[in-house]
Amino acid sequence: MLGTIEHNQETITLADLLPVLPLRDVVVFPGMSYPLLIGRTSSLEAVHEAQKSNQQIFLCTQKKSETDFPRPQDLYTVGTVARIRDVTPLPNGTHKVLVEGLARAEAVFNLPAADGQSKMKKHLSARLTLLNSEKAASPNELEALTRSTSAAFQEYVRLNRRMPEEILLYLNNITDPRRLADTFSAHILQKVEIRQKLLEAPSAVTQLRSLLEILNAEIEILKIEEEIDTSVRENVTRNQREFYLRQQLAAIKEELGQMEEGPEETADFAKKLTSPTLPKEVKDKGSAELGKLKKMYPYSSEAAVVRGYLEWLLGVPWGKETRDVTDFKTVKTVLDTDHYGLKKPKERILEHLAVMRLSKEKKGSILCFVGPPGVGKTSLGRSIAGALGRNFTRMSLGGVRDEAELRGHRRTYIGSLPGRIVQGLKKADSINPVFLLDEVDKLGADYRGDPAAALLEILDPEQNKSFVDHYLEVECDLSKVFFITTANHQDGIPLPLLDRMEIIRLPGYLEHEKSAIAKNYLFPKLTKELGTEKLKLSFSEAAVLEIIRRYTKEAGVRELERQMAAIMRKLATRKLSENGKTPRTVTPELVAELLGAPQYLDTEAEKKPAVGRAMGLAWTERGGELLPVEVALMPGGGIFTLTGKLGEVMQESAKAGLSFLRANHKTYRLKKDFFKDLEIHIHIPEGAVPKDGPSAGVTMAVALLSALAKKPVRPGFAMTGEITLSGKLLPVGGLDEKILAAKQAGIKHILLPQKNEKDLAELPAELKEGLTFHKIETLAQAFDLVL
Repeated sequence: MLGTIEHNQETITLADLLPVLPLRDVVVFPGMSYPLLIGRTSSLEAVHEAQKSNQQIFLCTQKKSETDFPRPQDLYTVGTVARIRDVTPLPNGTHKVLVEGLARAEAVFNLPAADGQSKMKKHLSARLTLLNSEKAASPNELEALTRSTSAAFQEYVRLNRRMPEEILLYLNNITDPRRLADTFSAHILQKVEIRQKLLEAPSAVTQLRSLLEILNAEIEILKIEEEIDTSVRENVTRNQREFYLRQQLAAIKEELGQMEEGPEETADFAKKLTSPTLPKEVKDKGSAELGKLKKMYPYSSEAAVVRGYLEWLLGVPWGKETRDVTDFKTVKTVLDTDHYGLKKPKERILEHLAVMRLSKEKKGSILCFVGPPGVGKTSLGRSIAGALGRNFTRMSLGGVRDEAELRGHRRTYIGSLPGRIVQGLKKADSINPVFLLDEVDKLGADYRGDPAAALLEILDPEQNKSFVDHYLEVECDLSKVFFITTANHQDGIPLPLLDRMEIIRLPGYLEHEKSAIAKNYLFPKLTKELGTEKLKLSFSEAAVLEIIRRYTKEAGVRELERQMAAIMRKLATRKLSENGKTPRTVTPELVAELLGAPQYLDTEAEKKPAVGRAMGLAWTERGGELLPVEVALMPGGGIFTLTGKLGEVMQESAKAGLSFLRANHKTYRLKKDFFKDLEIHIHIPEGAVPKDGPSAGVTMAVALLSALAKKPVRPGFAMTGEITLSGKLLPVGGLDEKILAAKQAGIKHILLPQKNEKDLAELPAELKEGLTFHKIETLAQAFDLVL
């Protein structure tokens, strides 16, 4: 054994033969804890060897840090016996080892035994001699050295910004001179060679004398650095003082009327203010702000605010109008060229032109296009602007939650701007553009205000002629703007806002309409965009219908466009990679080859009478869909199960249907307590898709009675309608999309509430062609028709 030491009120026995851990650029002193990063194989082996025995290891520093496989002659012989406190593996393969220095020791190194491989793969070990002999020193000399070194160290910490002052609090608890000297040595920022000499000092007196010399030299250097830093700071302060004086000089010149203004800029603003089209309020406000600007220092922050305000105020196209195209034939030709079908919106545009011809006061119109995604709402707005010869601007309202987005921020805020309405007018460069407000049903509201409430003024022809933006603070006439809003669903629009708009529904396209759009609009557009003119491609009618039926499921034509583009890209790739051998005509077989297996399988209408299965109609954001409802009866104890990811409203509709049948069991020849001994299970397929809404009430009631009375439902029938407990039918929405889905699935008969007759009358004749509509008022009528 090497001997025993007292360490932190603990007696520790030191081993005389220990594994060696070479260190790069680090000297560990007794009494100090160090975290070490270990990556070399030999070092890891030394750590593992120490962990197996008594956790003790000998730490010594390499003479050259770049040596990867140190031999005995590469290491200092004096080092520190340490105890391993913790070993933590790191993600990059290295290990973090926390060691605690115990005592100085001198080593005689032992080479590792050869094992047929590189000798450096094994760790070194060392036979140790403890260095604890202290030369006799007078207590007064030791005390004097301790005080002087402590004072010097405190001054060193104060001057050195890289040293935390918390170290000084730790030193107050150390009384042993040698321990204090080691603590000073561990914390000074010096080269490895100097720290190694401090470790090798034979006594506390020698170590403290060396430390005092080092610290005094460092203090002198740090004082010189502080003087240089103070000089630089004084120079910076002098520059700031000069800037302040220049500001004062500018203020004096302003008082004397000798201000150097930007004559070109102010002259430009003054020239714009003389425009005869500017309203008087705008001229007065602009002149007042220009007067302020002339009195300000050009580069001050206040001048920048006023300059920005004048640029926005005079950037609005006050009184600048475009002349509308009033030729009916020209307008109709442009609309027909850009969009197929859409008869009602086009008629409304022609009506607008007729009113403009007859009326001298041209008030703006506010239309709202409601329809599923991809039917051309946004592009129709752009087309209307082109047909009328007006400028076009667009603003998306999706996710807008701040009223200031529309009305602007007041100038008291840093970085404030006008609202998007004024910005849109400036972008359009006319006071009567076609202004498209996209996704009006997706407006939000929070603590910053309700944008829908701000739109009430903007979209009201009686109010918007005096619209005031919070930033401009002058009236802006919006009455000549042709506002068009778009929405996917009418229910998402607040009622007061809905009251100010004329609703024009854009239903989904029928198959023949999609086919015509693909042939006359999409294919020429894609040919130009993809540069496939040289391929001389064409799509057969059957191929387009194959894409529509098997590879798309939408009310619009966006997915159809994407699938056609995919086919054209694949054929272009084949043209370049197969020596130009590509078919000229796209057929259904080629569609299947290029696009793979069909992505959608149609929900077909029932071809045979079925018990407990009825066909409903549903509305989704992609358009209408068939909604099959299945009912199964099993022995049970009055259990009613609903599956298919149904929402609360749909579940309540099912319960209402069951309650109606239980209340009217005699009418339909059912047992009085039929539910007591049954488990009734209603399921709506495609269980992963959420479903909700009251319109499936009549379908679920029909399916329930069919299963209970064992009467099959006639094929070719589909139905929609909300039911009440008394068996009455209430109207539903989304009728055009639902009828379109039924027609595409081969349904011939549709049951709908009598109160939806007004909606049915507005639908285009080609949509209703080939269908028989049964308008009913009660569930009893539905049962008589389909059972």
